[in-house]
Amino acid sequence: MVKILMVSMLASAQSTSLDSVKLTYIPPMAWEPQTYVCQQPIDGIIIDGLDHETSWKTLLWSDDFVDLESGGKSLPEKKANIKLLWDEEYLYLFAKMDESDIWATLNERDAIIYQDDAFEIFIDPDGDAHNYYEFQINALNTLWDLFVLWPYREKQGPNYLSQWDARGIQHAVHVEGTLNDGTDQDAYWTIEMAIPWSAIQEMAPRRKAPQSNDQWRMNFARVDWPMKIINGSYEKLKNYDGRIFSENYTAWSPHGEVAMHMPEWWGYVQFSDAKVNEPAPKFKVKPDEEIKWALWQLYYQQKEFYEKTGQYASSIEQIMIPTVETCSFEPTLSKGEYGFHFSVLACNGKGVWMINERGLINYDL
Repeated sequence: MVKILMVSMLASAQSTSLDSVKLTYIPPMAWEPQTYVCQQPIDGIIIDGLDHETSWKTLLWSDDFVDLESGGKSLPEKKANIKLLWDEEYLYLFAKMDESDIWATLNERDAIIYQDDAFEIFIDPDGDAHNYYEFQINALNTLWDLFVLWPYREKQGPNYLSQWDARGIQHAVHVEGTLNDGTDQDAYWTIEMAIPWSAIQEMAPRRKAPQSNDQWRMNFARVDWPMKIINGSYEKLKNYDGRIFSENYTAWSPHGEVAMHMPEWWGYVQFSDAKVNEPAPKFKVKPDEEIKWALWQLYYQQKEFYEKTGQYASSIEQIMIPTVETCSFEPTLSKGEYGFHFSVLACNGKGVWMINERGLINYDL
């Protein structure tokens, strides 16, 4: 649950009316999503797990991944970075993870890959925080691709389609070291992928591959299990009562919570028609994204109100209204068929942004 501070909350059932409860919200960390300008290759990309192509060598690495929960306050011991490219057919990814002990066990497609050390990719093309794509891969090059209907926090039954397959996806892994051998020390492992737009464009704006200057919400994460070596083999580390220690998550764009399925915290990838040997254009911040983040803060307050009282706040006066600097922010609160929705004018004054009790955010003209 996202950290929310409730003020004057239910002092007593006799003396406090729900209508008088006033909420406030403190984000667990500053909302500063990562940004990346994705350029186009100048040579053919061969998916072999290696970055021998001139296009990959020309690109700079992303910022180092950071601890998912604390962000930059706690720096991980092992580096992880990405590079991205795109053309009219594919989104290309190259990821590198430093690792002295490389291991993997799962070799069947659509196994629950994060039970191994793994790399994860999340793509929400239209940024509505629902209907997004997830890819996980381990050092055996085993893939789990799934279509997620809504985040796990919305407890509405099964929320993903594991049997969905990204048709035409290409992926390869390179291990600099020896896989599953605890008697030596490894260096790193890399992942190279080509994700076809035809597999993920259904949930994109215009239901098409991106165009230059489009922005999609994405995130990338590394799963790293604490391990020990016994007779040259790897085993997950256990505590004193025999329970396995939890995995560690590092991410490109941190969340402030140990939960990858928080699309509102993911980073932004802006597509450019500039080639990698041309100057990269600057990332353009869209003012409406601050409006969407403010709507998320209203959503968090309502969810906490419901958890504490069994109902949603009925008046906008009970909600802390965040400050928005890019344009006017005067939201309204309405009862929906199953809960609530907040709505507010877009920065252009023509359309309306809305978020409902399931965390679905959308735009209506």
